[in-house]
Amino acid sequence: MLNPLWRDRLRNAGTVRAPETYEAWQQIPLSDKDIQRDFFMESRPGMVVPLTRGEFEIVASGGTSGGRPLEVVYSLRELKDTYEIAGRFMGAYQLAAYLAGTDPKWLFTTLADYQMWSSGTMVGGVLQHVPGVNYVGAGPVTAPVLEHMFSYRGPKALMGISAGIGILSELGVGMRQESRESFRVALYGSGVLSQRKRVELKALYPNLSILSYFAATQAETIGLQLDPDSPHLSAVPGLHFIEIVDENGRWVPEGEEGELVVTRLHAHEAPLLRLKLGDRMIRRPRTEGPGPKTQQFEFAGRTGDVLHINDSQYSAARAYDAVRDELKAAEAVDLDEVAHEVQFVNYREGKVITLVVSVDDVLGLTYRADTALGPYGVQQVFVNALPRSLSLFNHGEANPASIEKTGYTFQLKFVPRLSAEIERTAVGKVPLVRDRG
Repeated sequence: MLNPLWRDRLRNAGTVRAPETYEAWQQIPLSDKDIQRDFFMESRPGMVVPLTRGEFEIVASGGTSGGRPLEVVYSLRELKDTYEIAGRFMGAYQLAAYLAGTDPKWLFTTLADYQMWSSGTMVGGVLQHVPGVNYVGAGPVTAPVLEHMFSYRGPKALMGISAGIGILSELGVGMRQESRESFRVALYGSGVLSQRKRVELKALYPNLSILSYFAATQAETIGLQLDPDSPHLSAVPGLHFIEIVDENGRWVPEGEEGELVVTRLHAHEAPLLRLKLGDRMIRRPRTEGPGPKTQQFEFAGRTGDVLHINDSQYSAARAYDAVRDELKAAEAVDLDEVAHEVQFVNYREGKVITLVVSVDDVLGLTYRADTALGPYGVQQVFVNALPRSLSLFNHGEANPASIEKTGYTFQLKFVPRLSAEIERTAVGKVPLVRDRG
């Protein structure tokens, strides 16, 4: 290792030569956004090839947990390699079955670049390299622009953030049937697309399949959903080394949840080893049989998607699933059918957790839930559901009786669509948890 910063970091962790086994690799310390910032901002001491050589791209990421700005450096030469590898894989294994026939084929993205943000650039780089497909970097679209794009002859796929895909069910109202039928694949970015949105999209676009395109600023194609009936994401072979690790940086067994760690394999000029991206994944078996042979994993939520209840931590994604199931079993409400967006708000000081749900019929659903559950029913729903959201190693840490003893009050609140009571990020994403401390 020529770079002294990386050399010292590895030596301090006991790595003095190139790892020859996966066991040795797991001794390399994990990197986080603070490491990324310290190595690649200001004097950028973590680079192997200096900026004076030229042909690099600098983009912004979301910033560190401490609020400091964050930049990422990529070699344009190496980015070109990653775009080509990812584009070929995506074309062959994710899109080929949907974008068939002799008509022109189209691939749009509604991601946009602004203020050095990189999502549209990097994902767009991949989409531009899908063989045999025409690319349009549309950015945010209005209904007339979407209708114009969909008037192009031939089958279409569109990639956007989850909110950007969800709103297509509204933007496409009034579009000609032929155009709606030509929309074949909706690719939603990191996060979750609600069941209600999926139903609405498929009702409007009858030939549509909905697939996940999991990416990050630091890794333009981490995992692609190849089968709409399976939540598993497939890594692009040769693009990134992907690990699902425990709190000590060791690989978790198949079927267990851990933190997503990514190492770009085409980053020799500005390396970043074992970067934690802030996502939780379940490690799944490698694919076998016909088709690609590659790693698989399943999105389990953001690392910060945790409900803190006193000293215990509950997976918010699992908690939502459990609460949803309890509400449906009680015939109070089917959140899959009615919810546009959901968000837990944890007022830790007041010991109150509220599940805020945006719906069309606030009064009707509130009355129905109150009638079905009674005055103490929502509290009982949460108390019964939360023990099921503990991780594998924490089963038994809580039961309904112990949750009652925490002193927490649990609430279910319906609000209108686009209500300010559901907080959104600057780019329109809805975090599953808002922690009020």
